Amino acid sequence: MKKPYLSVVVGVYNEAGNIAPLIGQLSAALEPVDYELIYVNDGSTDATLAELKATTHGRLTVLDLQKNYGQSLALAAGIDAATGAFIVTMDGDGQNDPTDILRMLETAERQDVDLVMGIRQARQDGFWLRKLPSQLANALVRWVLKAPVQDNGCGIKLFRAELAKSIGLYGEMHRFVGVLAYLEGARIVQVPVRHHARTIGQSKYGLSRTFRVLSDLIYLYFLKRYRHKPMHLFGGLSLLLAVVGVLLWVGQGLGFRPESFSPVTLGAVAILGSLQLAGMGLLAEMQLRTYHESQGKKPYRVRRVFRASAGSGRSVAAPVAGPIAAVWPAQ
Repeated sequence: MKKPYLSVVVGVYNEAGNIAPLIGQLSAALEPVDYELIYVNDGSTDATLAELKATTHGRLTVLDLQKNYGQSLALAAGIDAATGAFIVTMDGDGQNDPTDILRMLETAERQDVDLVMGIRQARQDGFWLRKLPSQLANALVRWVLKAPVQDNGCGIKLFRAELAKSIGLYGEMHRFVGVLAYLEGARIVQVPVRHHARTIGQSKYGLSRTFRVLSDLIYLYFLKRYRHKPMHLFGGLSLLLAVVGVLLWVGQGLGFRPESFSPVTLGAVAILGSLQLAGMGLLAEMQLRTYHESQGKKPYRVRRVFRASAGSGRSVAAPVAGPIAAVWPAQ
């Protein structure tokens, strides 16, 4: 069976009334390209699934999840099922504009990038509860992670399939997919896209998600700095505590005896804490190696393989199907 060139993945939760209008817009916008449409019903409790099942569309596949898992896992399910060379993810509430997709696809092809992200223009959301928290969160992500992503919350993104399938989406990491791609070394372009006001249904997002960004940032910062070298984090903290403990013991010997605490006891606690952190670092290093070796994974990713074409001095790019030993064949 011939695989489509483009896969469009739409995750929906209680979007009854938005199904038919968006599918119609997608059909019109994507007519020039060979595509498949994958809708993921994330445990909707309204008529969303019934509307999807009633839709007659030759390119439509519906994945009905067992329960509501959240947007990250819904998108992950759709990406896993996608077969196209490029994968577009977008929201099912009608706020993303399908006419932006082909322009994003052309950008990915022309500039040979791995991910094209949208930046919402003239955003049609409330200022205090949606736009301002989003702007603050985006600024915080750029400052902490030094990731030049302007609009993490924009739902419409276009990936090369190999990148989309390699990014692990867990918890609520869908909002940071651009940052995760950046940390993987992906080549990213950001383009302005249209944004429409929601006309049917209610938004699933509120102010509370802004506060969850803070906890997610801790995880992302760890990935950025210590994912491949966790011992640098745990080992550094361990040495710091060990030094504090030794200094407290030395101070006790030199006459430092405050009434509020015992330097010997506090020093012992610091030394024990340093040993515990060192052990955690060693375990993290061992787990990292087990993760890669047990699955045959490499701690690096080759983006393209360029091989000299027969009979000419030119080089052609080939997709990477699996682990390879060299980037360029011996001459």
